[in-house]
Amino acid sequence: MAATPATEPRPAIAAEAFLRALADHGIDYFFANPGTDFPPIVEAFSRAKKTNAKVPLPVLVPHENLAVAMAHGAYLMNGRPQAVMVHVNVGTANTINNLTNLSRDRVPLILAAGRTPITEKGTFGSRSRPIHWAQEMFDQAGMVRELVKWDYELRNGGQVGDVIARSVEVAMAHPRGPIYLVLPREPLSAPVAEPIEPITPRTAAARAHPDPTTIATLAEWIAGAERPMIITSALPPEAVPLLSALAERCAIPVITNNPRSVCLPSSHPMHFGYEPGPLLKDADLIIALDSDVPWMPHLQQPAAGARIVHMGEDPFFVRYPMRSFPSDLAIQAGVVNSLEALLAAIQESKTAEPRRTRLAERMSARRAQIAKDSAPGDTISPAYLSRCIGECVGDDAVIFNEYPLRADHCPRERPDTLFALSPAGGLGWGLGAALGAKLAAPDKLVVATLGDGAYMFSNPTVGHWVSQKHNLPILTIIFNNSRYGAVRNSTLGMFKDGVSGETDGRELADLDPSPPYDELARAQGAHAERVEKAADLPAALARARDAVLNEKRQALLNVITPY
Repeated sequence: MAATPATEPRPAIAAEAFLRALADHGIDYFFANPGTDFPPIVEAFSRAKKTNAKVPLPVLVPHENLAVAMAHGAYLMNGRPQAVMVHVNVGTANTINNLTNLSRDRVPLILAAGRTPITEKGTFGSRSRPIHWAQEMFDQAGMVRELVKWDYELRNGGQVGDVIARSVEVAMAHPRGPIYLVLPREPLSAPVAEPIEPITPRTAAARAHPDPTTIATLAEWIAGAERPMIITSALPPEAVPLLSALAERCAIPVITNNPRSVCLPSSHPMHFGYEPGPLLKDADLIIALDSDVPWMPHLQQPAAGARIVHMGEDPFFVRYPMRSFPSDLAIQAGVVNSLEALLAAIQESKTAEPRRTRLAERMSARRAQIAKDSAPGDTISPAYLSRCIGECVGDDAVIFNEYPLRADHCPRERPDTLFALSPAGGLGWGLGAALGAKLAAPDKLVVATLGDGAYMFSNPTVGHWVSQKHNLPILTIIFNNSRYGAVRNSTLGMFKDGVSGETDGRELADLDPSPPYDELARAQGAHAERVEKAADLPAALARARDAVLNEKRQALLNVITPY
């Protein structure tokens, strides 16, 4: 009997070097929605299983918008760059909504997309399907160029390691942000020199330190101010104790306008909520701490003569086409470095103690009003639902909020326990971000609080499939008012006395009839309930929480909140 010929060793291909380079740069997950451009990637992952090569964990996500949101959530948990790969131009188009969110939130994402094969014949990987003609574009990266820091198309397989090194270097440079790679399948499947050598990542630059002169000026202004205030929106977790110390020492009230993270513990004596108006009109010093929209100029204005300070990595928000807030002092540096320098420079303020007494009285009245507003009623109000969520999930739970949660009524004491939709407001983010966070932090209780419209936008069928497929049990809570609240509120804000006001602004905002979201989730293996009565809410929340924690099973509550 003739001997079976030995299998000849396969030469390494560029896709293997691509995956290895991602892993060498600390990228743990490869979120992917594949297409006909993916055969080299599939082959590279298949080879890695046989050879135990170092590659990111492949995470199949059958919709690109959800994949990008998952990458966002994972980054918020581990602080490392993330990678998503999608199918050519059509897949790229499906990422743009959440890519806009990541761009404004400064998330370092390596967004890669295949490109229709360059060659029509004669090359390994040449076009083999009719779509390969129709999907070619003159400038595929032009679709996303305004949203990314850098884009590049792979020209030959031998450069793939350098391309990834450059990608991560640019994405992680401050201010951070996404980049875009175009990967035609011919160079991605081309042979490369063996063995594939590991890559040592380049050292990332630290956040900039502030100019000492501007810090000294601000410290002097704080010492002399009678009614200072700080307005912020989102801070890195390291900045929270520093802001807490500054606000306490100098008795400066803090407003988290359009909050996207925990900037100050809810119980802090200087935490004055989320609306700048009551303090803004009287303040003589306003410090906008990494806040893109500290107040609404159309509706609110600082007092005449008030000093305005903008502080942050990009205090001018230069990628915003129009932004005209007044500025008397700008401090361009990392907020952690700036707050540390300010704490070291701050002098004793003669106005702090009288202000502290006055603010304590105001805080007492504020907390009494919060308690009153969140009391149970005949129906489930958003305030009561928010309060019950906070009481049920505990201080360590991580909440991803896409609009409806009332932060005043759901106290958060610790950094990294509340994240909200980016200022860009692209809907369909919260469910995916929560799933990505659960992937990166499997021991955390992760909660997604979503409006019913946001839930529809989030590709819920795909989201529940991903939860079940990848064993990512999260708790999803729908604030179901059967309408687009933002659309209705905006309409009433302009035309309350118009014809649209006669129907309570429901035109084009009415989502009746409301689908049975709980039944849809139950069909995909979730513990799911519909809750209509305030008296039933605490027990339903506890059952759903326990299903996630004890049964390791995803859970969804469809809570009827008529507001």
